[in-house]
Amino acid sequence: MAAGSAIQIPSRLPLLLTHEGVLLPGSTMRTSVDSPRNMQLVRSRLLKGTSLRSTIIGVIPNTSDPTSDCDELPSLHRIGTAALAVQVVGSNWPKPHYTLLVTGLCRFQILQLLKEKPYPVAEVEQLDRLEQFTNQLKSEEELGELSEQFYKYAVQLVEMLDMSVPAVAKLRRLLDNLPREALPDILTSIIRTSNQEKLQILDAVRLEERFKMTIPLLVRQIEGLKLLQKTRKPKQDDDKRVVAIRPNRRINHIPSTTEDEEEEEDHDDVVMLEKKIRTSSMSEQALKVCLKEIKRLKKMPQSMPEYALTRNYLELMVELPWNKSTKDRLEIRAARILLDNDHYAMEKLKKRVLEYLAVRQLKNNLKGPILCFVGPPGVGKTSVGRSIAKTLGREFHRIALGGVCDQSDIRGHRRTYVGSMPGRIINGLKTVGVNNPVFLLDEVDKLGKSLQGDPAAALLEVLDPEQNHSFTDHYLNVAFDLSQVLFIATANTTATIPPALLDRMEIIQVPGYTQEEKIEIAHRHLIPKQLEQHGLTPQQIQIPQVTTLDIITRYTREAGVRSLDRKLGAICRAVAVKVAEGQHKETKPDRAEVGEGEDCKEHVTEDAKPESISDTADLALPPEMPILIDFHALKDILGPPMYEMEVSERLSQPGVAIGLAWTPLGGEIMFVEASRMDGEGQLTLTGQLGDVMKESAHLAISWLRSNAKRYQLTNASGSFDLLDNTDIHLHFPAGAVTKDGPSAGVTIVTCLASLFSGRLVCSDVAMTGEITLRGLVLPVGGIKDKVLAAHRAGLKRIIIPQRNEKDLEEIAVNVRQDLTFVMASCLDEVLNAAFDGGFAVKPRVERLNSKL
Repeated sequence: MAAGSAIQIPSRLPLLLTHEGVLLPGSTMRTSVDSPRNMQLVRSRLLKGTSLRSTIIGVIPNTSDPTSDCDELPSLHRIGTAALAVQVVGSNWPKPHYTLLVTGLCRFQILQLLKEKPYPVAEVEQLDRLEQFTNQLKSEEELGELSEQFYKYAVQLVEMLDMSVPAVAKLRRLLDNLPREALPDILTSIIRTSNQEKLQILDAVRLEERFKMTIPLLVRQIEGLKLLQKTRKPKQDDDKRVVAIRPNRRINHIPSTTEDEEEEEDHDDVVMLEKKIRTSSMSEQALKVCLKEIKRLKKMPQSMPEYALTRNYLELMVELPWNKSTKDRLEIRAARILLDNDHYAMEKLKKRVLEYLAVRQLKNNLKGPILCFVGPPGVGKTSVGRSIAKTLGREFHRIALGGVCDQSDIRGHRRTYVGSMPGRIINGLKTVGVNNPVFLLDEVDKLGKSLQGDPAAALLEVLDPEQNHSFTDHYLNVAFDLSQVLFIATANTTATIPPALLDRMEIIQVPGYTQEEKIEIAHRHLIPKQLEQHGLTPQQIQIPQVTTLDIITRYTREAGVRSLDRKLGAICRAVAVKVAEGQHKETKPDRAEVGEGEDCKEHVTEDAKPESISDTADLALPPEMPILIDFHALKDILGPPMYEMEVSERLSQPGVAIGLAWTPLGGEIMFVEASRMDGEGQLTLTGQLGDVMKESAHLAISWLRSNAKRYQLTNASGSFDLLDNTDIHLHFPAGAVTKDGPSAGVTIVTCLASLFSGRLVCSDVAMTGEITLRGLVLPVGGIKDKVLAAHRAGLKRIIIPQRNEKDLEEIAVNVRQDLTFVMASCLDEVLNAAFDGGFAVKPRVERLNSKL
């Protein structure tokens, strides 16, 4: 629309029906077209038309186009805007539609609707006489003060914005160059107004009425800007820049009042975020990075994907506990009482925690130790970590590492990746909110390795006291101090932990429990816990220690107490059924005998309430309470015993010996069986044996063959060559379990010696030790777990290597008193201890050989 030229729109216009926004003369609007009539209008008129006349359409506001051609047109708004279609863009996703960019020319009035299909066409009358803009002096005289007042407010509004923004500078020039009569429509489309207010401006045909309606809108916008500038006085330049972006959006005409309000709220959040960054106690390097990022964030449009990533990064940096810590409770006596109340036994662990507390009292800036609890499942490694945090008064966070095979889980992802996030260490610090928590790295021996890297290698920096004071997460990309964190790792075995990682941790062995310890744990912790979980009381169920011992020996065989806990839970469930049935049986006679007389009622009351009416627990007690759990009750509840003392039965024939094995689940007794048959001198080994155990078997048969005459060992034909026309088969039962290691050497020798001598091995003897070709017995590991396994199985005598005598100090005194230990340095001593009456050795006779 240019001044000095008379523009007449066609008298017949195709109508575009829209309900999304209101197009005013002089403004531009982008609208989506997906209804049948509007789509037909675009295809037939705009896409196929070749003249300028074909691009002029009538835009009718506040009217929805029916979704079907068969539906009748709704009542059309009386006033519309003649518009020029500037751009048409089509798309097929998510459904076929067009996007139109239209520019308003002038108002028109619908005189008559000529046709409805395929798209509506109407006869119109032009309302804005464009020729009147040619004489600005005349119009100014007619409008007088109203026009001047409007112009003054418009200039005031624009000058409150940032003139350095190109859109604002262009708007200021338009105020001076455009006719005053065109300004109300243009400014109404720019400032924040609702669709209803725009509709009122569109319906105001008279200029005087239009000016009167627009001036209050300008005043409202000016007051809003003044209030905004008062609340953000320190950041006036930034506020102007943010507000100045909105006129640009209004010129492009994206009508969304709610979005603008959200923008203001987001800007307020950014200002608050910057304030939090400046007041936080983060390191100087981190503060420098955050201020740089917040500067970028302010210049970044919210529609950019990087906006959300940067904001999330800054919020994480603010939430991290850079200098926030909890105060340690350093009372050693109280800590000892708390640890003893939470856990029975575990003397090594308690001693180490108390040592840390003692040194912490003397030195405030002590670095957190890196501990690793190694032991079988169910012995309380994880729960003791929680107790340590409780003792120290620190926050506790558990990180499960079992199955983790991506190093990004530890170090985090770089922020260049989609969906990047910090690693578990930084996430844990954010969760607990302090920089000196107790971190439990659970199942560190079950870390995996994949193409995404080795998480065990990533833990090297975390668990190194000399490096973790400047741990750098890939997501943060700044150093964070982990030196005050108390790291506790748990593992079932050290065999699968890389040596470099194992070297950084202080290993504390957590062995399995003895039977006496399990009984104490059951009556101190497990039974009260199960009673509480099942709603029972000690007045309803009694489990004597003899019954607990039966459960431990006959129904469980483990180093920990998890199976014991499950068995106790099964007993409590069975008792709960009895209690519930007893309540039902007692309440039923009460209802039946209500009307039988006073004496009967008193009698029932006495039976149902044997002790106290006020005691709510006793109200539920059936007459036979408490239920005593004995061996017969165990058999009814848990079924027949799962484990029997079968040691003497299996040693009823030659060629069987008992060895001791160590597994990640604790110690186990292991039977070794041997048989011989006619053959070609082959040695057969079965039972899923590893290479080391196979070599031990070959060592054993070689040593026996070389000492056969000495011990008078012969094969079936009486020959001292044990493999002469004889095959030997060695079997290790539990064939589904893989077995390996050198500690079965003495057991294999004893088993074969029993086979070839025809003598039985003592039924109460178990043994362990590595052998050499010269008949020496070398030390092995896992002595404590192996001894406890033999004690659980009811064995009385244990043969161990001489050099393992020092390991017996770790075993409880009561266990050592129940067992007899034989220290062996050579196989002669092993064989003498394994057989009743010793193993006879034929004395050597000196022979003189003639040289003639």
